[in-house]
Amino acid sequence: MSQSIDSDRPPVRPGTFRAILRIFPFARKASPRILLGMIAALLAGIVALLIPQVLRSLVDGPLKTGDSAQIWPAVGIVLVLGVLEAVLIALRRWFVLQPGTHVEASLRNALYARLQDLPVSFHDRWPSGQLLSRVISDLNLIRRWISFGIVLLIVNVLTIVVGFVFLVEISWILGVIFVICSIPLWIYGYVFESKYSTVARRSQDQAGDLATAVEESVHGIRVLKAFGRGRYQLDRFSRQAEELRGTEIEKAKAIAGIWFWLLLVPDVTFAICLLAGVWLAATQQITQGELVAFFATATVLRFPVESIGFLLSMTFDTRTAADRFFEVLDENNTIVSPEHPKTIARPEGRLVFENVHFRYQDSPAQYADLLDGVDLALEPGETMAVVGLTGSGKSTLTALTTRLYDVTGGSLSLDGVDIRDLSLFDLRRNIAMAFEDATLFSASVRDNVLLGRPDATEADLVEALDIAQAAFVYDLPEGLDTRVGEEGLSLSGGQRQRLALARAVAAKPDVLVLDDPLSALDVDTEALVEAALRRVLASTTALVVAHRPSTVMLADRVALLEGGRITAVGRHHDLLADNEHYRFVISSLEDEERRETKERGEAAEVKA
Repeated sequence: MSQSIDSDRPPVRPGTFRAILRIFPFARKASPRILLGMIAALLAGIVALLIPQVLRSLVDGPLKTGDSAQIWPAVGIVLVLGVLEAVLIALRRWFVLQPGTHVEASLRNALYARLQDLPVSFHDRWPSGQLLSRVISDLNLIRRWISFGIVLLIVNVLTIVVGFVFLVEISWILGVIFVICSIPLWIYGYVFESKYSTVARRSQDQAGDLATAVEESVHGIRVLKAFGRGRYQLDRFSRQAEELRGTEIEKAKAIAGIWFWLLLVPDVTFAICLLAGVWLAATQQITQGELVAFFATATVLRFPVESIGFLLSMTFDTRTAADRFFEVLDENNTIVSPEHPKTIARPEGRLVFENVHFRYQDSPAQYADLLDGVDLALEPGETMAVVGLTGSGKSTLTALTTRLYDVTGGSLSLDGVDIRDLSLFDLRRNIAMAFEDATLFSASVRDNVLLGRPDATEADLVEALDIAQAAFVYDLPEGLDTRVGEEGLSLSGGQRQRLALARAVAAKPDVLVLDDPLSALDVDTEALVEAALRRVLASTTALVVAHRPSTVMLADRVALLEGGRITAVGRHHDLLADNEHYRFVISSLEDEERRETKERGEAAEVKA
C-alpha cells in the first residue's frame, strides 16, 4: 500500500476537463503559439485528406480514359500537397516546442514559491519525495501534454470529424458503416477514463513514496552502514518498487486494452467497408475512383483514430499530475503576513510570552497542550535560559518566536507588538535563530553564514566567524568560497553548528534565539564560544535553550519549563537553592554532559 499522505485524502476529484483547465492561467502567454500550432496541425490534416480527392479525379479521369497527358498535373498536385503537409507539420512542431518549456518553468517556480511560503507544519506532514516527484516528474508530464498531447488530441479529433464528412460525401452508405463501427471506440474510451485515472494516480503517488525512500537512504547512508542495515533498507525499497511495478503493469494492461480496440475496430471496419464497397462498385452505385478515395481517406484517418489511445492515457496522466500539483498550491497557509502590518519604530528586543498555548495539529484531542499557559518576559539586552526535561517543549517554545508555528492560544509580542501583527519579513529580520540540528546549504561558506544578512560587511562576517570559533573555514581548500556540499555533510557536526551559530550572529538581530546550538562542540571549544558569545549577548536579547549546565551560565536568568508552563524564573544559584525540580533537571543535564564527554574521549582514543 502506498505510504503517501495522499492516500488519506478524500477520493472526490473534479472532472478531467476542469482539473486540466486550472493549468491554463499559467499557459496564458503561451496560448497564441499553441493555438497557431493547432491550426498548422489541423491544416496539415486537411491537406492530407485532400490527397484522396485528387486520387479520385485521377482514377475516374485520365487513368480511366488512358489520357497520359492529364496524369502529370494530378501527380504534381499530389506532390505539392505532400510538401505542404510536411511544412505544416514542421511549423506545428516549431510553434509548440518552446511554449511548453515556459509553462513548465512557470509551474515549477509557482510550486517552489508555494513550498517556501507554506508553514513548517506542512513540511512536517508531507514526505519530501512526494514534493520532489511533483516538482520533477508531474510537471514534466504537464509540459509534454501542453507541447504535444493537447495539440494532437484536439487536432486529431477534428481531423476525424472532417474525415467522416469526406467519407459520407464520397459514399453515404460506406460513411454510415464507418461511423457506426467506430461507436465501440468512444464507449470504451469512456470506460477507459475511469479505470486508468485511478491507477495513474496510484502510480504517481507510489513513485513519490519511492523517491522519499531513496532520499532517506542517501541522507542516512552513514547510519545504515554503521548499523549494517543496508540489506534491510534494500528489502524495504524492493517491496515498494515491486508495488510500483505492479501498478505500472496494471496501467500497461489498461492501455493494452484500449489499443486492442483501437487496432481491432478499424481493421474490422475496413473489412466490412471493403465488402460493401466492392458490391457498391459492382452495382455501379459508386465509381472506382470513389472507392479508391474512400479507402485512401480511411487510411489517412487511421493514425488519428489509433492515436486516441495514447493521447487519452497522456491526458489522464496529466489530469493526475495537475491534481497533485494543485494539492500543494491549494494547501491552506495560516502563517502569513497581515494585510496591514504594524512596524516597530525603535526596536529594543523586549520579548513577552503571555498565556501562550500550543498543540500540534495531529495531537489527539484528549492530550493536553504541549505548552499550556506559558508566561515569560525577556527584557531588552537580557539573556534568558530555558531548561526542562526532554520533551517539555523547549524547542517548540523557541520555534514560536519567528512564527515557524503559530500559538494556538495566548500571544507573543515583540516590543509591545503582537508578532502576528508584524510582517514575516520584519519579524524574522528582528529575530534570528540557531538550531541544534544545524542545516547548511550547497553553497559557499560565505553564502551560508550571510544567509540572513547578505549585505553584511566583510568585517561583520569575520566577527561572526570569530565569535563562533569557526576559524577552521580559512583552512578549507578555497577558504570562505569553499562549497560545503549537500546539507553541509562534508563538515563535522561541530563545524556545522559553529557555522550555523555564525549565521545567526551575522544577522545582528534584536533578539537571538539559540536552541542548544553548542551540543556538538567539545568542552574546550564550547568554552571559547561561550566566552565570545558573552560579548554579543551583552547588548542583545537572547532566549537560549540549555541542555548543558555550562550553557545555563551564559544567562542572566533561567526559566524552568515544567508541565507546559514556566514554573520558576530566577538566577541559577537561587533556583538551585530553592527549587527541587530545578535541581533534578540540572542534575540530569550534568549526567548527560558527563556521558557525552566520556563518549568523546573514547572516540578520540579509538581515532588515535
